[in-house]
Amino acid sequence: MITAIVFVNADVARIPEVAEQIASLDGVSEVYSVTGHIDLIAMVRVRAHDDIARVVAEQLNKVPGVQSTETHIAFRTYSQHDLEATFSLGLDDPH
Repeated sequence: MITAIVFVNADVARIPEVAEQIASLDGVSEVYSVTGHIDLIAMVRVRAHDDIARVVAEQLNKVPGVQSTETHIAFRTYSQHDLEATFSLGLDDPH
């Protein structure tokens, strides 16, 4: 599974509609409305790198109201669940 984090700048007046349309795309697992320099963050989870291009370049970028995107591909995942499992195995002990 490949995860891409897509920062989305959108037409401010259309953020809810843009978020809903992005969330409905195949390959998009979540869309967050956020504060700061970007308006939305979309989580894209696909099987192959080519699928990222299909979702982002061919679909997400074409949603009316999307002004620009910036895509970041994750190469390693650290989740609270993974960290707790590691520590419970005693892997945090250097001896």
